[in-house]
Amino acid sequence: MLQDMPRIGFGLWKIPREDTAQSVVEAVRAGYRHFDSAADYGNEKETGEGLKEAIAQGLVAREDLWVTSKLWNTFHGAGHVEEACRKSLDDLGLDYLDLYLVHFPIALEYVPVETRYPPEWLHDPDADNPVMKPAKVPLHETWVAMEKLVDAGLVKRIGVCNYNSALIHDLMTYARIAPAMLQIESHPYLTQEKLIRCARGYGIDVTAFSPLGAQSYFELDMANREESLLGTAPVMVAAQAHGKTPAQVLLRWGIQRGTAIIPKTTKPERMRENLAIDDFSLSEVEMAAISSLNQNRRFNDPGVFAEAAFNTFHPIYD
Repeated sequence: MLQDMPRIGFGLWKIPREDTAQSVVEAVRAGYRHFDSAADYGNEKETGEGLKEAIAQGLVAREDLWVTSKLWNTFHGAGHVEEACRKSLDDLGLDYLDLYLVHFPIALEYVPVETRYPPEWLHDPDADNPVMKPAKVPLHETWVAMEKLVDAGLVKRIGVCNYNSALIHDLMTYARIAPAMLQIESHPYLTQEKLIRCARGYGIDVTAFSPLGAQSYFELDMANREESLLGTAPVMVAAQAHGKTPAQVLLRWGIQRGTAIIPKTTKPERMRENLAIDDFSLSEVEMAAISSLNQNRRFNDPGVFAEAAFNTFHPIYD
């Protein structure tokens, strides 16, 4: 487990650009020191503005922060990985990243920064029938280029997102620098116990995104309101027993099973609430009851959303 990474991070996915800088300052003020960003989120420049302001106000020093970013799909080629990393560093206003992750095990054709940034999923959004355009870039090539970022001092650590166990096994056969982190969707409806155990067997730490489950996906029409974990019986019972909110119970479950978590909110009171989970522990019975909610329900699935939104069937999970 990475000892110097705060276990509760501030997720920047889907935070509107106009709200990002102030949200980052408020998050620092609330106590966050771990920020989870990505080129594809489209708000790294504003994230950088917020970090710069927080440092200028004396709220935090750079060395107290943990900043993660992610390599987008269109930059997988060996000649484009450093370009992508330097673009994120420039937007964030940083000299180095604490962690840089391969965002998806999906290589798409390169789109120059000058043409469109972030490039997103479609190769040519203005085409008559816009689609994703896969690139013939093996993950091995991408990882070797990621390792060079560590050698160059641009990033402290590297890792992967959205990999399955087979890809982890394969990666560990050729990695000169082992991945420090696996970031995956995980919550009580998608516990991913085998994958997490696989990663840990290799000494890879795990971060769970969407730790509250469906909440992040309602506005994207990728989840139904009745799929909310907040009203499930084991969560409600534990919340009442500990005098905590259902959201705090879900976040505590994530932390207590040994993963880092990256909840997202723009509301200062929610920021503080999400951090206030160190003063109670769930019992083994409560942990087991919440884990038993597992349905292998994945909300963030390219095998579903890519076809619906980008006219391309591209599954990465069986």
